[in-house]
Amino acid sequence: MKTKLKSILLIDDDEPTNFLHKLVIERLDCAEEIIVHQEAARALEFLKTPRNGTFAQPDLIFLDINMPAMNGWEFLDAYHQLPGEQRGKVVVVMLTTSLNPDDQTRAATIHDIRGFLSKPLSMELMKEVLRKYFGIEE
Repeated sequence: MKTKLKSILLIDDDEPTNFLHKLVIERLDCAEEIIVHQEAARALEFLKTPRNGTFAQPDLIFLDINMPAMNGWEFLDAYHQLPGEQRGKVVVVMLTTSLNPDDQTRAATIHDIRGFLSKPLSMELMKEVLRKYFGIEE
């Protein structure tokens, strides 16, 4: 893959799921950097903390809904409170096992959420995200 995203942030409390999703992204070679956080609060702190004088601003965030301590909805509430220079123009895709139709309905009402997908992330699903939200073709 020639065109790459600067960075992708994975937020999911399940370590094996993060491992699999990171592997898919690495195999497609579609991101310069993959950041993984198993806790939404730590991911939020990552976004709020400058590195080398700038904020991370990943191009894409894959966000799980059902996580302990801070769930995906709570993360989004806190994320919306961040100043623009900490948020950037991020594409947020809910990547979840939730079968609750209320979750999908709620996601459709939040501007920052661009997609609602079922786990696990596959090569085909990742290619679709890249094509649909970033115009990147294989």
